[in-house]
Amino acid sequence: MRLRFTRQAKQDLDEIADYVREQNPRAAPRVRTAIIDALRILVLFPRIGRLQKMEGVRKFVTRRYPYLVYYTVDDTSEEIVIVTIRHPARGREHSDT
Repeated sequence: MRLRFTRQAKQDLDEIADYVREQNPRAAPRVRTAIIDALRILVLFPRIGRLQKMEGVRKFVTRRYPYLVYYTVDDTSEEIVIVTIRHPARGREHSDT
């Protein structure tokens, strides 16, 4: 399995880094790297995330900085598709089953 980021997920990462940079410029690269590093667990355990009401979508919560990562697993192409990344304080894209 490999990770693939949608255009929205890439934009989310950029927006997260921009927001953190405004608050603490030195922390922005650390937060972005921590989120990406946390996603590596999905390569080993692709179904670790909690299923959402939308079929096929799962939610994974990163550890060090608590971001909600919504993703799907495509067994055919052996990809974990990162759909969106949200901070819990923002509106949620999906809801738990």
